[in-house]
Amino acid sequence: MLREIRPAIVLLLVLTAITGLAYPLAMTAIAGTLFPAQAQGSLIERDGKVVGSALIGQEFKEDKYFHGRPSATLAPDPNDSTKTVSAPYNAANSGGSNLGPTSKALADRLKEDVDKLKAENPNAAVPVDLVTTSASGLDPDISPEAAQFQVPRVAKARNMPEQAVNQLVAANVQGRLFGVLGEPRVNVLALNLALDRASAK
Repeated sequence: MLREIRPAIVLLLVLTAITGLAYPLAMTAIAGTLFPAQAQGSLIERDGKVVGSALIGQEFKEDKYFHGRPSATLAPDPNDSTKTVSAPYNAANSGGSNLGPTSKALADRLKEDVDKLKAENPNAAVPVDLVTTSASGLDPDISPEAAQFQVPRVAKARNMPEQAVNQLVAANVQGRLFGVLGEPRVNVLALNLALDRASAK
């Protein structure tokens, strides 16, 4: 009986060593050599200090900053572990709200967000990505239209000409990958850092 089981055990150990150890270690080493920034999480630094990642959004609430998409991520309630609380851009709990088109809670939240944004910029149509969450809840990017919609508020809060802020938005638009994949986008953290640098000058 041992003679029949031994090949299966040997095969299991060999494949575990190859696919569970050798392959992941080799891929990690290759990624770290060829793409060091991406392998370390695409971290963004300011003055030698890590301020975020280009892959995970952050919540900006102040008027002087561009705001990202809403995030529906949650975290355990510190006061009651059986409940959850809103925790925007919580990378440990990525996911959408799962509220459907017939949900009253979703409709109420969308109406509130649209009304708030219309009050902020009554002369422009509200871009859909400023009121809808992404599937992951971690989206770091907004559309160029969503960035341009926020220009009047940001320019006023920073006491900067709108034209200068518009130029920063245009300089931070990332095109389609290989010219065909995806949509043009603006990384909110990168844009806000560029805005801080321009304001400091």
